[in-house]
Amino acid sequence: MQTEDRILIVGAGPTGLAAALSLGLRGIPVTLLEAEPALTHDLRAGSYHPPTVEMLTALGIGDALHAKGIKVPHWQIRDRLEGVVADFDLGLLADVTPYPYRLHLEQHRLTPLLLDRITEAAPSVEVRFSAPVSEVAQDADGVTLTLESGETLRGAFVIGCDGARSVVRRATGVAFEGFTWPDRFLVASTTYDLGALGFTGAGYVADPELWAAIFHVPDQGPPGLWRLAYAIQPEETDEDALAPARIQGNLHKLLEHSGANPPGGVFELKYASIYRVHQRVAQNFAAGRLILAGDAAHLNNPLGGMGLNGSVHDAVNIADKLAHIMLDGADHEPLLDLYDRQRRPINVKAVQAMSIRNKRLLEERDPDIRRKHLQDLRDTVADPARARAYLLDSSMINSVRDAAAIT
Repeated sequence: MQTEDRILIVGAGPTGLAAALSLGLRGIPVTLLEAEPALTHDLRAGSYHPPTVEMLTALGIGDALHAKGIKVPHWQIRDRLEGVVADFDLGLLADVTPYPYRLHLEQHRLTPLLLDRITEAAPSVEVRFSAPVSEVAQDADGVTLTLESGETLRGAFVIGCDGARSVVRRATGVAFEGFTWPDRFLVASTTYDLGALGFTGAGYVADPELWAAIFHVPDQGPPGLWRLAYAIQPEETDEDALAPARIQGNLHKLLEHSGANPPGGVFELKYASIYRVHQRVAQNFAAGRLILAGDAAHLNNPLGGMGLNGSVHDAVNIADKLAHIMLDGADHEPLLDLYDRQRRPINVKAVQAMSIRNKRLLEERDPDIRRKHLQDLRDTVADPARARAYLLDSSMINSVRDAAAIT
């Protein structure tokens, strides 16, 4: 049985790997446990805002990220019928970040970079695959994890980065408050070059019947893929929604006013999948020595690219606090309380509220409200001061600043 001189982390997604790397670079012993036999292949996320790029660069993977990723200095909001409504230039933030752009790289290409960096530079981190955790317990001196194999591990704290069905969150007993959207999201990736039609690497198409989020991702390398995510209605079965003719029809409808003309009238598709979308936040992000981060702590719809980014922000934040505890002997209770006060309200305010607003803006059916929303966007992008303020929020720079201001 291990002693209480190490941190236990459950879940080897981006959150768990980033937290393990941040702790390991300081020489803190970490055991990272992943239920799956290898890193998972998640197609959903892959857009990194400027502060996230800063954090990942500080962890030592900035060059690798940029070598594999796609820089997106502009992002758009379009109306399906009218075309571009607003084109936001992240260059307006060049005075506050060295990375005034979004960087696109699929989540399943980020995780190997983090794991490689751990192997290269953090020898105090042990990563174990095929190690599902069945029970989590804590006492005054530490935490005990029981694996499905029956093995027990002992540590000072555990960080639950184990997703929506988190075993660590279940052990805390805290509520996971929120709701599940009735519609599901279908993600289809095509090789058709939407950049040639004037689409920027990130954009959103508003329409009361068929709206979408559109992103350019690297895939295996140039020219990459264009990923389109749109909602399918509750009454439509997965089988019907994934039918090739159905996907082709939706892509044609989404892009018909943009001049898209795929060879033979068919968009070449590489991936298509469906997933449910949740908006939930844990009642507390820390309970005693049990800590929640990433999807174990919060879930949101992908409009705005905030879920993965917020998860990395969680990881860096809690790693800093645990380093003070483990290396400097700081009292853990006030620091874990501070983590909760910094990360939970910011998630509710900046991630949940904004992602819900983004979805409702895109799908708005009332013509008067819709017209007003779109005009507000036009007015915002036309005024550099308003556009800059909008970008400080949407790029999550303000959320990081606001969290840091909580003491």
